[in-house]
Amino acid sequence: MSEQQKPIAIAIDQLCFSYGDRSNVLCDVTLQIQTGDRVGLIGHNGCGKTTLLMCICGALAPTGGEIRLFDRPLIPGRFYPDVGFLFQDPNDQLFSASVREDIAFAPQNMGLSTEEVEYSVNEALRLTGMENLANRPPHHLSGGEKQMVAIAGILAMQPRIVLYDEPTASLDLKARRRLVQFLGQTQETLLIASHDLEFILELCDRVILMDAGRIVAQGNPKQVMGDRDLMQQYDLEVPYSLTFLTNTIVVTTRKILKK
Repeated sequence: MSEQQKPIAIAIDQLCFSYGDRSNVLCDVTLQIQTGDRVGLIGHNGCGKTTLLMCICGALAPTGGEIRLFDRPLIPGRFYPDVGFLFQDPNDQLFSASVREDIAFAPQNMGLSTEEVEYSVNEALRLTGMENLANRPPHHLSGGEKQMVAIAGILAMQPRIVLYDEPTASLDLKARRRLVQFLGQTQETLLIASHDLEFILELCDRVILMDAGRIVAQGNPKQVMGDRDLMQQYDLEVPYSLTFLTNTIVVTTRKILKK
């Protein structure tokens, strides 16, 4: 299926949201994400990234606009097994006595049979490489291991969309590399909010820059995050890898011109 023919997984039209009497946290957000896309959300603290994710998973009710998932209107408050949400802190979604029990929680509450739950749990353990930790208490694990268990719990639901809120925040370099490799092989539609711009650059094929609840830029990650004037305007730094590449090209070009 060509890029133009891929179905739309997430369609958002003029979305607005506010907390009580506060001004809009989200204002006229309009975007479309195709099935299988990996999209990064960037912007400084308070720009609306997490709120947008919470609206997409149905946890928050927008004050205006519409969200459609696979061309069906999203109803806030309803459970959508097609959508998985990974919290910034994995401790917020790990609460069972063992890794296996934690992963089984969602499929058990989806009404699956015992055999279906067991299959989903075993497959999630296999995909995340957590088989050897299946009987361990999740709160005795490292930050990276907890993150992978939380992801396994999402995968056991077999979602088509996964929303990630700062997935590298609690990870060391080794766990971060593992997460990049893992997500690079998954087939789900990904929407990732992160301050780790190098992570977004490595993983995503599109980036959305938000400021004050609005989308102010979007496109190819290298082009958007490599635009120094744009990034400075919104108090962000160009990722080091892009700065290094640009400087290398400039130095090399100058050497060639001198010959």
